[in-house]
Amino acid sequence: MAETTYFPRRLIHAGAMISGVLLALAVHMLGVRFGLDLGGLWRSGPNNFMPASAALAWWLIATVGFSGGYFTATLMDSAVSGQIPQRMRQFLIAVGVLVLAGAGQAASAPSPLPTVSGVLAGLAALCLGALMAFCGAHFALRKA
Repeated sequence: MAETTYFPRRLIHAGAMISGVLLALAVHMLGVRFGLDLGGLWRSGPNNFMPASAALAWWLIATVGFSGGYFTATLMDSAVSGQIPQRMRQFLIAVGVLVLAGAGQAASAPSPLPTVSGVLAGLAALCLGALMAFCGAHFALRKA
């Protein structure tokens, strides 16, 4: 009987984090095109409330980063033993390509944000996505 091989945990963790960060950045770029701006937090004055679109953008990026890291780590952990059907792999690849292509199309258009605010919002999305992807991958690998 063939022995089951496993990926090293660090490799699964790194792959899941990269996937979660890319998905979080893609959602950030698509969200900016739809008016969900992270930079709204810095533009609100002392007498104004935080815009709901900024809060929704933070939660959306955090959720996508966490779930992207979690599900990628789970799939990579189970893929080594051949537990993922071929059709499921093809579906996941197609979804990933479509999300990243949509983000690329959204990023190629002129940005509605000022340059400094857009850069700060992008860095904040990158850091938030990386942190949440790390947490998602950690919880997935801890459970397995």
